[in-house]
Amino acid sequence: MAWNEPGNNGKDNDPWKQGGRDQGPPDLDEVFRNLSKKFGGIFGGNKNTGSSNNSGGSAALLLIAVVALLVWAFSGFYTIKESERGLILRFGQYHSEVMPGIHWKPTFIDTVTPVDVTSVRSLRTDGFMLTQDQNLVRVTFEIQYRVFDARAYKFSVVDADSSLREATDAALRYVVGHSIMDDVLTKGREVIRQNTRTELEQIISPYAMGLELVDVNFRDARPPEEVKEAFDDAIAAQEDEQRYIREAEAYAREIEPRARGQVNRMMQEAEAYKQQTLLKAQGEVARFEKLLPEYLAAPQVTRDRMYLETMEQVYGNSSKVLVDVKNGNNIMYLPLDKMINNSSDTKAPAINPLAPNRTNGSDGRTPDLRPETNRADSTRTGRG
Repeated sequence: MAWNEPGNNGKDNDPWKQGGRDQGPPDLDEVFRNLSKKFGGIFGGNKNTGSSNNSGGSAALLLIAVVALLVWAFSGFYTIKESERGLILRFGQYHSEVMPGIHWKPTFIDTVTPVDVTSVRSLRTDGFMLTQDQNLVRVTFEIQYRVFDARAYKFSVVDADSSLREATDAALRYVVGHSIMDDVLTKGREVIRQNTRTELEQIISPYAMGLELVDVNFRDARPPEEVKEAFDDAIAAQEDEQRYIREAEAYAREIEPRARGQVNRMMQEAEAYKQQTLLKAQGEVARFEKLLPEYLAAPQVTRDRMYLETMEQVYGNSSKVLVDVKNGNNIMYLPLDKMINNSSDTKAPAINPLAPNRTNGSDGRTPDLRPETNRADSTRTGRG
């Protein structure tokens, strides 16, 4: 018969009753009541509890304390990366700095703040700025920096990055305000970049923010959009000017060596002519010195010889031939140069008939080709 069949009342065959005890499901209210009594006895809520309850509460309290201590101990381990430095704050006050690696700190007592001291950070500032010549220009500037002192970076100022941004903007506005617009837009950018870096270093130096400038870059500078076209034309004109200057310099570098070569050649030719003239004069002097004693010894003979040598030299360069006619007063003159020219004129075009007759004179006679001296001698001979 089942334990819950009618007529059995479910008491004899109840599976929760074993060994004369009621083994039914535990009553939750009873469980919570017992727990509250135990904890109340631990914290002094039930002073009439027996010694067994006191010993159980002490063991539970010790267990909780050990677990909490282990959790607190393990929660104190932390790691600092290779590129970082750790700042330890004990009860909110700076205590020390730790290097990369695994470390331990007492939780709730020390606080560790890691700071990256290796990476290079970038900061950009831009805006409209007024130049020295009262022009408005938009400038974009960028700086690169890194942290070299973690403690100064965190505690010298409230926010080092924001302070550096404001210092950069102030330095840039100061430098641009002392520069003209043409320098800002064109040829003066490098000077402005260097001056801005110098001014920025002077501004941040008294604050000791633990920052180090790595590089400063002048990104862009442009006029307002309303006047941009005019400034573009001005910049193009300046670029053309620079191009023409470079072309002129290239032309000068090409012409100058050639002119120097010509100067050197002319100087060498002049020096050679000088030496030639000097040597020739020295030779004439030596010849005269050798000829003078001979002339003093035999003046007539020396004079005749000099005359013959001179005539030989003069007529040796001429195509004319003079023939001395025997037993006659006249010397026959043979114009060999004109004979040669006449032989070559046979191949030349015909002579213009309207041109004056060059062969005959005005009276139709053949002109006398003899020298004036011979003609004069002939006239005197005929008259004699």
